[in-house]
Amino acid sequence: MKSVCVFCGSSPGKRPEYGIAAETLGRLLAERGLELIYGGGNVGLMGILSNACLAAGGRVIGVIPKALIGREVEGQTVEHTSLTRLEVVDSMHARKARMAELADAFIAMPGGFGTFEELFEILTWAQLGFHRKPIGILDVESYYEPLLSLCDRALAEGFLKPESRRLLLAHTDLEALLESLAAYKSEPVAPWIQDEKQL
Repeated sequence: MKSVCVFCGSSPGKRPEYGIAAETLGRLLAERGLELIYGGGNVGLMGILSNACLAAGGRVIGVIPKALIGREVEGQTVEHTSLTRLEVVDSMHARKARMAELADAFIAMPGGFGTFEELFEILTWAQLGFHRKPIGILDVESYYEPLLSLCDRALAEGFLKPESRRLLLAHTDLEALLESLAAYKSEPVAPWIQDEKQL
């Protein structure tokens, strides 16, 4: 594992613990020599995370759609202009595909709709066998407890297979999460769509 993509909010959230966790994650990635891949933002948890990684001597690659370049949030430009590298792509779809290409593992921190969507898309790609990279949640202040309960409900109701549910790792402790991602061994995933010859 050489690089980690982090999905997180463009808002800092209401609790200081969210920003502290983002800062700690950025620093730890740098200390472990892991390259940070993220959405290229300069605001919210995205800004805290990337600045902490850079301050600790880490490498940070941002990927941002051109439609967001030059926009401002509370007097700050959306894009981060001091990264190791900022890649500008054509669309949100291209952004997610490029981050997935660059990363060896994925972490979701607290965030809103965009973070949820990124997490579930990368999970869906894993479920379909498009990649075999580890995916984890950093569950700061039990933020993701309702979502994890929903995943368990989907399993209980037959909408997820057990091996699909196991694709999503979750920890409240950052060190434990990073260790789980590094040690992850993917399981064979049963195809959801049968080969035509089997029908």
